[in-house]
Amino acid sequence: MQDCDEVWHAGDWGTIAVSQAIAPNVTLRGVYGNIDGLDIRNLYPKELIFSLEGMKVYMTHIGGYPGRYAEGVKQRLIAEKPDLFICGHSHICKIMKDKNLGLTHFNPGAIGVHGFHQKRTMIKFGIENGKLCDVQILEYERN
Repeated sequence: MQDCDEVWHAGDWGTIAVSQAIAPNVTLRGVYGNIDGLDIRNLYPKELIFSLEGMKVYMTHIGGYPGRYAEGVKQRLIAEKPDLFICGHSHICKIMKDKNLGLTHFNPGAIGVHGFHQKRTMIKFGIENGKLCDVQILEYERN
């Protein structure tokens, strides 16, 4: 992540140490996940909505995906009209278009070593003139 301007975390930090290790090096944005305790919940919100480089982003931990959004999420997406929707929870890395809502959906999977996932994953990307560019799924062994 040394060449990244920002790191965005879609929840399930596990411990505050994860946040503390990343925060001094880059701008850090994130939401809390269902496994996170009060220390994380006091630092990070349930949902985060922001604009950057001409792109509107909506992030929450439990979100589902196009065609199968979690309860209440589709209504938030319709109301907020983000260009990019990011959620976590499933530990399954996905990048999908929602043509009905006109957005891109990212679930970065899980980069940590705890959980049921077979590979550790994250998504690295750029934003230029309101558009996603250089989108990469980075995959690591679980070790």
